[in-house]
Order: sequence, then structure tokens, then C-alpha cells
Amino acid sequence: MTTQPHSAGWRFKLGIVILCLMLGSWLMVPLAAAVGVPGSKVAALTGVLFISNKVLLILVIAVMGKAGFQQLKRSVFGYVTSLAPSTDAEVGPVRHRIGLVMFCLPLISAFLEPYVDSIWPGLRPNLWQLQLLGDLMLIGSFFVLGGNFWDKVRALFIRTAKVANA
Repeated sequence: MTTQPHSAGWRFKLGIVILCLMLGSWLMVPLAAAVGVPGSKVAALTGVLFISNKVLLILVIAVMGKAGFQQLKRSVFGYVTSLAPSTDAEVGPVRHRIGLVMFCLPLISAFLEPYVDSIWPGLRPNLWQLQLLGDLMLIGSFFVLGGNFWDKVRALFIRTAKVANA
């Protein structure tokens, strides 16, 4: 079942504004924590935002209508799927090795981190920048390894998946 393309009328634009308000409201949580609001009030704010965002999402769908919301989903997911690695291109051996190092290094580092801290406290610098670098390296490894790698990882969670060597 397909829906007709929706024009960018006032209802669609109002839905986008409400959606931006919904996403932007989450900035109140770190701002509240930064100005010294007690933890219990920050937790209450988080709960209120969680519930109110669900209500606002329903309001976005009601304002935009089915066609407008379908258009929004198509444009957002169309952009995201264009970023995904291609499953058609074959990855060469050097690129595969580099991608495996990018994939395994952050995982091994995160696995060994608590043991290193307990055996030799102060050896490892506790910098958020290094942790962010590891996270970005892990995410980047999926792009370096190509789309077929993600299919291989996904097959780990499918009980009936079989290995087929080409």
C-alpha cells in the first residue's frame, strides 16, 4: 500500500516544528544538571520529557496526517540508507584487515579496561576523548568492512543461519 506524496503545506511544516521541539527539549536535561538542579528533579524532568515526547510524536502524526508522516519517514530513512555501506562492492584484503583492527581494538580495549584499572590503577588515562575515539572507530569499522560484514554480524543472531564460503 503506497501513499500519495504530501505537499509541504503548513501542516507538514508545523509537524516539523513540533518534532524539533520534541527533540530539542532533551537539551533541558544537561542544562539542568549544569546549573546545579538536584538529581531528583533532573530525574523527574527526564521522566516528564520521556512521556511528553511520546504525546508530541502522536501530535506530530495527527498534525501531518498519514501522508505527511510517510513523507517524513521516507526522507529521513532515505538519507540514512544512503549512508549505509554497499553490499555489492567486494572489500579487498588490506581494507578488510584495517577494518578488523578498527572493529576489534575498541572491543578488546573496553573488555580489558576494568582489569587494567584494578591491577595497575592510574596506568590508563581516563579521558573521554579516547573513549569517544574508540566508539567512533568501532562505528567507522562497519563502513570500512562494507555491507557484507554487517550481514555476517547479523547472521550471528539467526539460529538457522549457515556459512556459505564462496
